[in-house]
Amino acid sequence: MATVKEYSVEEKLIALANLQQVESKLDEIAILKGELPIEVRDLEDEIQGLHSRETRIEEEINGINDFVEQKKAAIAQSQDLIKKYEKQSDNVKNNREYEAITKELEMQTLEVKLAERHIKDASEEIADKARALDQVKKNIANKEANLKVKKGELDKIIAETEKEEQEYRAHSEKARSAVDARLLTSFDRIRKNFRNGKAVVPVLRDACGGCYNAIPPQRQSEIRQHKKIIVCENCGRILVDEEHMQK
Repeated sequence: MATVKEYSVEEKLIALANLQQVESKLDEIAILKGELPIEVRDLEDEIQGLHSRETRIEEEINGINDFVEQKKAAIAQSQDLIKKYEKQSDNVKNNREYEAITKELEMQTLEVKLAERHIKDASEEIADKARALDQVKKNIANKEANLKVKKGELDKIIAETEKEEQEYRAHSEKARSAVDARLLTSFDRIRKNFRNGKAVVPVLRDACGGCYNAIPPQRQSEIRQHKKIIVCENCGRILVDEEHMQK
C-alpha cells in the first residue's frame, strides 16, 4: 500500500507561500488580459444571436414571397375565369343565366382586388423586413470587425504570456500537492474574498501584509515558530514570515 507523505506545518506554510506567489503571477497575467476574454465571448454570443435573427428574417421574407406568388397565381386564375364568363355573357339565353354570370364576374373581380390588396400589404411588409435585414447585416459587420480587433489584442497577449502562464500553472499544481485538501479549500476561499487575491501575506513592520493591522509581538513569535497555521484576526488572511514569501 502506497504511503501518503505527511507535511510539517512549516512545509505547508512554505507551500502556501509559494502557491500564493504563483497565483499572484497568474493574477497579473489575467489583469493584462483585462476584460478582453469576457468581451470576446460576449461579442461572439451577440454575433451568433444576430446571425439567428438574420436567418429568421430571411425565412420570413421567403414565406411572404411565397404568399405573394400564391396571390399572383390566384389573380391569374380569376382573370382567366373573368375572360371565360365575359365570353359566356355574349351567349346568354335568359335573365337567369345573365344574373348568374354577372354574379361570378363580380366575385372574381373582387377576388382580384382582394389579392392585389394582399400583395400590396405583403410588399410593404417585405420592404420593412428588408430594411431590418440590412440593419442586422450592418450590425453583424460592425460586431465582427470589433471582434477581430479584440481577438487580435487577446491573441497577442496570450502569445506573449502563454509559455509563462503554463509554467506558473505547473508550479501551482506542484505547490497545491503539498497542501492538504481542507487547507487548500480555505486558501481558495480566502483568495475569493479579496480583489487582489492575496490569501497568504507576510508580516511586514509588525503588521499584516494584507490589511496592515498591527500584529502583537506574542503573535509574531508564534508565526516564527511555524507550529500552527495563524490567520490575521482582522482580515482572516494566512500569515507567514517574510522570508517564506521570498523562498
